[in-house]
Amino acid sequence: MHQTDPTMLILLYFVLPVWLLAGISDWLCHRRTHIEATTGVKETLIHILMFIEVGVPLLAALLLQVNALLIGVMIVCFFLHEATALWDVSYAVTAREVSPVEQHVHSFLEMVPLMALLLVIARHWEQFLALFGAGPAQADYSLSLKEEMLPMGYIVAIFSAILLLELLPYFEELKRCWKNRKKVTG
Repeated sequence: MHQTDPTMLILLYFVLPVWLLAGISDWLCHRRTHIEATTGVKETLIHILMFIEVGVPLLAALLLQVNALLIGVMIVCFFLHEATALWDVSYAVTAREVSPVEQHVHSFLEMVPLMALLLVIARHWEQFLALFGAGPAQADYSLSLKEEMLPMGYIVAIFSAILLLELLPYFEELKRCWKNRKKVTG
């Protein structure tokens, strides 16, 4: 089913790679503006919080059966991520340049999770309706592994890409900011 379902193909081979590219692009923008000498640890921790807010639903969707519970978690995490993104930019502009390029990258980092959420909802419409007590299906709030797991090669590749393009760069940013925190805080 994965190989012929266009929504799944778009999620796996377009949406996720675009999200990864936007994430590493944002990190490069932070390096260019020397975040360690401006907003420092606080902004980097906000970035890590946003990563968690999209990472938890992403990991769940990759490994668990999508149902009403998971869709509900995804919706909540999306809105938390949006609120945190607003906090992030509101804080960042107080102490460093947020260039038009970085603003454009932020647009992707906000809209890609929405695209992913909408595609997941489209694939699991009955559970989405059931979450709100509508439609013919009973809402499923259980946690279970996917009935049809994604190919192991894809899982290894995407987890490797997340590690190399998201986790390591942002922890490098945190280390850089932590090392320079005295210069930022006075």
